[in-house]
Amino acid sequence: MTGGEYLEAVRASYDEVAADYLELVESRFPLDLLGRALLAAFAEHVRADALGPVADLGCGPGLVTAHLAALGVDVFGLDLSPRMVDAARRRFPDLDFAVGSMTALDVPDGSLGAILAWFSTHHMPPEMLAGVFAEFARTLAPGGRLLLGTHLGTGEHTRPTRAYGGHPVSYESFLLPAEQIVGLLEDAGFDLERRTLEQPTPREHTRILVRRR
Repeated sequence: MTGGEYLEAVRASYDEVAADYLELVESRFPLDLLGRALLAAFAEHVRADALGPVADLGCGPGLVTAHLAALGVDVFGLDLSPRMVDAARRRFPDLDFAVGSMTALDVPDGSLGAILAWFSTHHMPPEMLAGVFAEFARTLAPGGRLLLGTHLGTGEHTRPTRAYGGHPVSYESFLLPAEQIVGLLEDAGFDLERRTLEQPTPREHTRILVRRR
């Protein structure tokens, strides 16, 4: 598939699962104590830096976007799936959500104060992921931070056919080692500040905080 065809498959898949995905996030996010602590620290950094608005890229139904807003952050959400964005707008009408792709952000160079990519980049093939991180660096102000949450692996490439309640899906996942992800971020112009390594069921994952040079 071309890049456009691949993104369309991801978009169609998340449109299909949107309702069940919302239920899953609503049940799991309150239990993610470490994740919410990291988001609180991220929000504190963002407020202190005061470099501009925060983009929640791959925001899904907007629960994490709203959580950041409640922490005093000027944040907006962007997602590839129109149904996810519709769900976010219905649930949080006072916040700004839009349909768009993290591969080509419609914002000027250096205009964002920070970016959150909360378990939204693992669908990107490695050859596209480098471009996504470069786009993050382009849109962030110097010194702006990126908080990235993602699933880990040793290079596995998965192609599920059903997910989130048995809905048919056609996205793929690319489970890279943390060291490779950090290397791609550094190549894109970021410096590592800290990272976690967590081993829950069903798979290992990480949260990585980096800062644009």
